[in-house]
Amino acid sequence: MPVALVTGAGRGIGLETARAFVGAGFEVLALDKDFSHCDLSTRRIEYDLTNLSGIPALVARLGEIDTLVNNAGVLYCEPYDAIPDGHRREIMAVNLEAPAALMLALAPRMMKRRSGRIVNVGSVAAFTGHPDLWYGASKAALLNITKSYAGWLGRHGVLVNAVAPGPTQTAMYERLPESRKEGVMRAVYSGRVCTPREVAQAILWLGSASPEYLNGTTLDVNNGSYPR
Repeated sequence: MPVALVTGAGRGIGLETARAFVGAGFEVLALDKDFSHCDLSTRRIEYDLTNLSGIPALVARLGEIDTLVNNAGVLYCEPYDAIPDGHRREIMAVNLEAPAALMLALAPRMMKRRSGRIVNVGSVAAFTGHPDLWYGASKAALLNITKSYAGWLGRHGVLVNAVAPGPTQTAMYERLPESRKEGVMRAVYSGRVCTPREVAQAILWLGSASPEYLNGTTLDVNNGSYPR
């Protein structure tokens, strides 16, 4: 049975992604620091991804991983001139540095067996100047790292891709100011936000069934929405 490690699996997109992989016949390792809103019966791994130095040891004890989904993310709705240093460090650690560390830790095993898939969860925030400064910056950097790792690992049979969701009905979206939500509704083609399950289906495809020649790409799951 193939094994998928899904970060941020306690709620939202991560939870639906874990469910999707279970439905596709995977053993799922669900990683999060809070499972209080989670009804998954899969193996749960409680871990705070701001603990970057502990990631190599964490990966070493998990065994073989066929698919890694870097979904965990942090966002704070704060003005440019009032972002606490602690929030900035947390955003960059969870959204960017932890995914890079997980990929680096898993790379040797994947290269040795010449197989593996990695899916990074970016955002439309990566493509514009975004109101949540460090969130947008972290997601843009994550998409760049996706291409870098694809270039490194691709010759060893490992696929590294990303999705860029638009506004999705999650707790993170609910925290946005109403003015931002109104802007979203004007931008998307369908006039509605995405469901976590729709993003999860895109992640599942990249993480299990997409063609092997699809590598280093970012799949837009945003219905035309590019925040302004």
